[in-house]
Amino acid sequence: MRRYGTATAAALALLALAGCGTSPDPGGEGAGEPTPAARDKGPACVGEDPGATVHVLRGGGFKLPGGGGVQYADATADGTRRTATLRDGATYASGQEEWKVAPGAEVTVSGHAYAVRQVCAHRVVLEPESAEDRATLAAEPASLEPRQGAADDALCFTTGPAVRNAAAQGFPAEGDTLALLANGGVQRFPTGLSVTVAYVHPDTGTAGLDANCATVPVAGYEDVQAGDTVEFAGVEFEVATLTDKAVRLTRTSD
Repeated sequence: MRRYGTATAAALALLALAGCGTSPDPGGEGAGEPTPAARDKGPACVGEDPGATVHVLRGGGFKLPGGGGVQYADATADGTRRTATLRDGATYASGQEEWKVAPGAEVTVSGHAYAVRQVCAHRVVLEPESAEDRATLAAEPASLEPRQGAADDALCFTTGPAVRNAAAQGFPAEGDTLALLANGGVQRFPTGLSVTVAYVHPDTGTAGLDANCATVPVAGYEDVQAGDTVEFAGVEFEVATLTDKAVRLTRTSD
């Protein structure tokens, strides 16, 4: 063992005592505040949505004509530019192809071409390049009544105005609040959509929101904060407040 002189040992002992005396009590006065989650650097969106387009939501997937699909896997923003990482397939599997895209890019999924029109923190907007694919996606289903499961594909993965209107009417009106309870329960909406609060961290002011439709995870918003935009079934909301009991969203689109 290393040996010290008497004076050195005494000095070390005093330093050790001083260190113990100044260490903050984790549960008492002087404890550090939780670090808020880092905010997205923005911009919130780049590009424009021309309408009648496919909205692929952050963390979720969308089934496309031809048996394919696409996921919005990741996003980057530096305060000026924004890009998204798209992944082949409506649901995750290992070895899937990925593309990093910005507005103006083109992706081909199962032989079908799509133009990237808009990239936002909460969604990527794709426009089918063929008239046949546009017609397929806009086709109206035989019924607007959800049956749960893959039978709801025509309600969950569509650009048809009748389905989108039915979904929109299932939410509070523009300017009103939708409260999602943070109790692990599933809240169901018209056209087969279900939404769950995955977690709430009031100490950092963040929450996770998951949405499913036709057995596909269609959105997985991680670490959303007050002021962030989320979207469900073509309807946009702003995160208003979150507590350990509920996440409240204010509808911002008509």
